[in-house]
Amino acid sequence: MTEPDYRTAFALAPIGLVISRQRTIVDCNGQLLAMFGARREQLIGQSFAVLYPSAEEFERTGVRIVAQLDAHGRYADERVMKRLGPVDGAPGRDGTDDAALFWCHVTGRALDPADPHAAGIWSFEDLSARRRLKVDLTPREREIAALLVDGLTSKLIGRRLDISPRTVDVYRARLMRKFGAATTPDLVHKLLSGD
Repeated sequence: MTEPDYRTAFALAPIGLVISRQRTIVDCNGQLLAMFGARREQLIGQSFAVLYPSAEEFERTGVRIVAQLDAHGRYADERVMKRLGPVDGAPGRDGTDDAALFWCHVTGRALDPADPHAAGIWSFEDLSARRRLKVDLTPREREIAALLVDGLTSKLIGRRLDISPRTVDVYRARLMRKFGAATTPDLVHKLLSGD
């Protein structure tokens, strides 16, 4: 039996993979390029910021990652990301295929938990086949929606985002109006199903 070829495994993985240093993309596989509708030269050497809907979300996610790493340097969440170009079967909000926002499950590991952004490996899974983003949301609404889907209370969301639970409730009410939800469980259902 021959030794496994890790470069081939990285390149052919069924999910998007990224190796990073200081929140900059050092390497990525073809699955990630396809998911984000990007060419290799658009991503290698670039900040992860190019994959976020806004600079605010990029910055706040970086802070959240540092605060929530486990003892082994692992982190995972679901968030809204931004495609750079057309992707088959993933229409944008306006019916086109470019620059569409989509739900993504991100899992990663900092190679040194004491310095979380120094170097890491990250996986990206496109959730748009199960969850469409049909309503325009502000950056803060996207963050709160993702944390509601994770089952967090207003108090816990407030702690994670460094805002008051009352502010979380105001955003939750806005989300409920936008999605036509009568209750928080109804809102979570609509967020998960893409209704």
